[in-house]
Amino acid sequence: MIKLYQSHPSGNCYKVRLLLHQLAIPFETVEVDTAAGQTRTPEFKEKNPIAKVPTVELEPGVFLAESNAILWYFAEGTPFIPSDKLERARMLQWMFFEQYSHEPYIAVARAWVSYYGIPAGKEQELEERIHKGYAALDVMEGELKKRPFFAGDTYSLADIALYAYTHVADEGRFELGRYRAIRAWIERVQAQPRHLRLRDQA
Repeated sequence: MIKLYQSHPSGNCYKVRLLLHQLAIPFETVEVDTAAGQTRTPEFKEKNPIAKVPTVELEPGVFLAESNAILWYFAEGTPFIPSDKLERARMLQWMFFEQYSHEPYIAVARAWVSYYGIPAGKEQELEERIHKGYAALDVMEGELKKRPFFAGDTYSLADIALYAYTHVADEGRFELGRYRAIRAWIERVQAQPRHLRLRDQA
């Protein structure tokens, strides 16, 4: 059976749980204490030299890392990846945006505020990350005023990738009340078949 090495509160790990649940693919989870440095042990680096979760063991001794790469692996050949060339490229555009312009700010602010504490001397950096996180939310709001989902008219990996940290952005001091289109999109994502909440045990 597929093993997902994860930290349960992580949005990047949640992406993988959500997709696997929606595809009805059986898997088991293995909790990794990232705060205690368990990803940096020699044993874990044998699985993933990048020393991060999520990491999936596809079969004994075969591992794959990076959340969006894992999403692509499992979703290939399913409706979660659009068949239309432009929509497929647009999906990738938003997945790249999520990792470069969204996750470094919204996810880090959430981690500091709600889970690990603000590192000493990082108070100003937190404010800067919140500012850049709002910039990402502004971009998302504008896009969602034009179309129901990020790749077009249908739910795709881009929505899973962006939903993971957006729907819990309040845990990083982000006010979602000002974003009508984002809040409507969150409801559309939550209405998808076999939706799994972040705090649910898969």
